[in-house]
Amino acid sequence: MDYAGDMADYDLVVFGATGFTGALTAEYLARTAPAGFRWAIAGRNPGKLAALREHLAGIDERWAELPIRTADTGDPASLREIAAAAKVVVTTVGPYLARGEPLVVACAAEGTDYVDLTGEPEFVDRMYVAHHAKAAETGARIVHCCGFDSIPHDLGVWYTVRQLPENVPLRVDGYVRVGARPSGGTFATALDAFSRRTQSTRAAKQRHELEPAIPGRSVHIPAGAPHRTPGTGHWAVPLPTVDPQIVRQSARALPRYGPDFRYRHFAAFAHLPSVAATAAGVGALFAAAQLPPARRALSRLLAPGEGPDAGRRARSWFRVRFTGRGGGEEVTTEVSGGDPGYDETAKMLAESALCLAFDELPSTAGQLTTATAMGDALIGRLTRAGIGFRTL
Repeated sequence: MDYAGDMADYDLVVFGATGFTGALTAEYLARTAPAGFRWAIAGRNPGKLAALREHLAGIDERWAELPIRTADTGDPASLREIAAAAKVVVTTVGPYLARGEPLVVACAAEGTDYVDLTGEPEFVDRMYVAHHAKAAETGARIVHCCGFDSIPHDLGVWYTVRQLPENVPLRVDGYVRVGARPSGGTFATALDAFSRRTQSTRAAKQRHELEPAIPGRSVHIPAGAPHRTPGTGHWAVPLPTVDPQIVRQSARALPRYGPDFRYRHFAAFAHLPSVAATAAGVGALFAAAQLPPARRALSRLLAPGEGPDAGRRARSWFRVRFTGRGGGEEVTTEVSGGDPGYDETAKMLAESALCLAFDELPSTAGQLTTATAMGDALIGRLTRAGIGFRTL
């Protein structure tokens, strides 16, 4: 079989381009695409795709004849056609646990690179169990979590590790602060994860049984305990998102993380009442997620594909601060940017896809992370795009 590559029709296809984040991703590409860039937009509705193309042509007249591809997650043949035609497929179509696997199947079979926005730990584990081996065989790079989940955290830890001595035990803690409303996709992911604890635990166990050993090295991702952060005095509480899982995958794959690596992941709050209010809200959300009628009602409050207007997004921000220790040295780093749930997520997703399509990268295949697939090349792209990576 001839796998996708230099002979592909398109450098990149955006699947789900007419959704809220999909459209933002397409707009970012329309503004920043390099000369000679070959891409297409894809989705279920040709009329909406045509309207989006007209909008993109208003940004840059090059896109007046931008190719449109009709495809649906319920039609595997249409997804296979897209994968066969592209070097990289970008997908914003979630929830991924319900709708994402058919495109992973198609890209793994065709040897086509794939990036998504999932924040669903169970989906990531299930895709590894079912499709990592096939992707490794065909040369496909399957890279999940290419938005705010989990690029600032995965690449932030990698950036921090690179500031510390080699071949020594390393300890890194990450502290996340966000000034923005959650995206509809993030809210839906949290609801679903809270309702699927048993399934998620089972998927993680199946993955761990398949993962190769890393002789002479160990990786630990403990939850940690609430505490006051050094330096800032913020209140920190464990943050049970997909991000530590992704960091773990990177640390297992890359010896630069040292012989004994530990990462802990926290949300940071300036005021103690904010901690209490957040804990109460998460507890109520968890309880409601166990009841299908309540879960359905909550899902309608902030549905995937919906988002705030440009003015509200412009006021949003994120900062993730890392403290790293090893070999008698200590370093503090920070990754920062604007609106995490939409604008910066679209930027991260698009730059991840462009990085896979055009940059000189390590020879890798299978299910990967942004650190293992792209690392410093993607940090460079994101820095040039306005996302901050700095040592404090």
